[in-house]
Amino acid sequence: MTEQNRYHIDIKVQTAYVKEQSDPANQHYVFVYQITICNLGTEAAKLVSRHWTITDAQGTVQEVHGVGVVGEQPYLKPGDIFEYASGAVLNTPVGSMSGSYELVADDGKAFTAEIPPFRLAVPHVIH
Repeated sequence: MTEQNRYHIDIKVQTAYVKEQSDPANQHYVFVYQITICNLGTEAAKLVSRHWTITDAQGTVQEVHGVGVVGEQPYLKPGDIFEYASGAVLNTPVGSMSGSYELVADDGKAFTAEIPPFRLAVPHVIH
């Protein structure tokens, strides 16, 4: 069995602009994102930390590191799904996020699950 089959975490992201909490006149744009994490591998694993890179349209980068996600360190058996929502604030109406989760499998192996880049954008803004 290949390592990819043993340690395979799938990550899906959905985003939304929060108009009610945003203030474009003061360059304050609020976004929420819904993350779905699915263990498609054959090894159970605990998500121990996260790393995000958040970039606005002016190229300003924020790095976020932390333990777990939303105050939890979910344990994912093969086939398990964990979902959570969080948010980001940008100074521009468009930006992007990418990152990774660090996990530790039951067999003791630490591995990284990459979070592909995704776009944060006010609807109808083209960049």
